[in-house]
Amino acid sequence: MRARELSGWRRGLVEFWYFGIKNARACLFVGLFFIAMMAIPRAGIGGMPRYDVLLAVALLIQFWMVCSKLETMDELKAICLFHMVGFALEAFKVSGSIRSWSYPDFGYTKILDVPLFAGFMYAAVGSYVVQAWRLFDLRIRHHPPYWMAATVAILIYANFFTHHYIGDYRWYLAACALALYFRTSVVYRPLDRDRQMPLMLGFVLIGFFVWLAENVGTFWGVWRYPNQLGAWSLVHVSKWSSWSLMVIMTFTIVANLKHVKTRIHVADKGWHTGWRRGPTGSAG
Repeated sequence: MRARELSGWRRGLVEFWYFGIKNARACLFVGLFFIAMMAIPRAGIGGMPRYDVLLAVALLIQFWMVCSKLETMDELKAICLFHMVGFALEAFKVSGSIRSWSYPDFGYTKILDVPLFAGFMYAAVGSYVVQAWRLFDLRIRHHPPYWMAATVAILIYANFFTHHYIGDYRWYLAACALALYFRTSVVYRPLDRDRQMPLMLGFVLIGFFVWLAENVGTFWGVWRYPNQLGAWSLVHVSKWSSWSLMVIMTFTIVANLKHVKTRIHVADKGWHTGWRRGPTGSAG
């Protein structure tokens, strides 16, 4: 039976299957990296510390994905940016005056007490977003003005640093993001028909799965929060909100770096007008 002939529960099952397959494909880097994280013993391999082995594995995965055309050079550039953004945050969070978490093991490739592989954990989120964007043929409807989205993304990133000094404003930023994206929806194609969901729901769901992955990482002792130094415990659920905000920031970067203006409905002045035409006359 051809896809277009499917209907009812059969179509639902088939589309759900393809949705899962494409998500698994988008998680290729994430999956391989976390398999390595769980498989590599804490003592390392062949005298090479675990953190250094993880860095080598992450680099090899990226090299393989680019060479095999599973990842484009533009996507690699975006992932490198996420790596730098993530490493800067890590260096601040593990610094002596903050100590939000720590990397307890030795590694030759640790800089400022942060193993270089750590940036790939943020890059993994970016890798999923850029891969899913292509595989699902994502289109964004009613995207807010870019300067507003960029401002919120910058404030979200800044709050990860400043909340140690002037208070945590994550819930105010979450409210701003909700107001900004409440009309925004993501159109995706799991099989042969377009489906649609609120973009904010996507942010929250991705944030939840990143929180689950963080529990895996801390369980295996790759890094630890202060309350996990004696014995492992579940990562506090508040981190779910932090990761959801980080996903919003990641999405904003991807939306600009992938130059998707021809597929995004951006409002003109007043924010409630029709399609804005780009230089080619296409909807932008």
